Amino acid sequence: MIRRSLMWVVTGLGILMGAAVQAQGVEAMSVTTATDGTQTYTLTLQIMLFMTLLSVLPALLMTMTSFTRIVIVLAILRQALGTAQTPSNQILLGLALFMTLFIMTPVIDQVYQDAVTPYVNEEVGITEALQMGEAPLRDFMLAQTRESDIELFASIAQIPDMAGPEDLPFTVLVPSFVTSELKTAFQIGFLIFIPFLIIDLVVASVLMSMGMMMLSPLIISLPFKLMLFVLVDGWALTVGTLAGSFYT
Repeated sequence: MIRRSLMWVVTGLGILMGAAVQAQGVEAMSVTTATDGTQTYTLTLQIMLFMTLLSVLPALLMTMTSFTRIVIVLAILRQALGTAQTPSNQILLGLALFMTLFIMTPVIDQVYQDAVTPYVNEEVGITEALQMGEAPLRDFMLAQTRESDIELFASIAQIPDMAGPEDLPFTVLVPSFVTSELKTAFQIGFLIFIPFLIIDLVVASVLMSMGMMMLSPLIISLPFKLMLFVLVDGWALTVGTLAGSFYT
């Protein structure tokens, strides 16, 4: 509902801006082609493009940054601890968002220097700014993407042999990156799950040997798992490992 309302607001703003500019006798939506082949968009089109990007920002955040890996690992960790809804979804999402901001800061700074600053200073057009801002994000995604995943989606899209990574289209890079992130997140989650699974097995075996089959093993194993997690400083270890996994 929120996304749908936002789209209606963006559409309404675009219509109002177009009507206002047309009323002043200025073409609101036009594309001018320069002699060198570059294209310049009117301010109205640029604003509408910017508002459209804001509406798809959640999808971009989940599919083109470190957010996917972080939130999946945190969810698996909570499941391994057996603490139900503690920490809550809001806390996990907040931690994942700030971890994503921390990890993506070098990429964001590079995009700002290479694309945003020249565009604000009117040194380049919006098309050139998008192309220059694409490079740092592409480098980050390629560093985290497995070659096997790239080859899979490239073969599905029937893309011929490419000279280098710069020739890889985003329509192939993004699903390859997401697939690699899912695989990496589940690998990390598996390693996190093993110690807590061993505790559950030991507690269940002890209860079975004592004939306490009516007592839930989860009730007994939960304090031991929490104690183990606190003794090894689990949150710092998990968050630090996640941050380090992107720059190894």
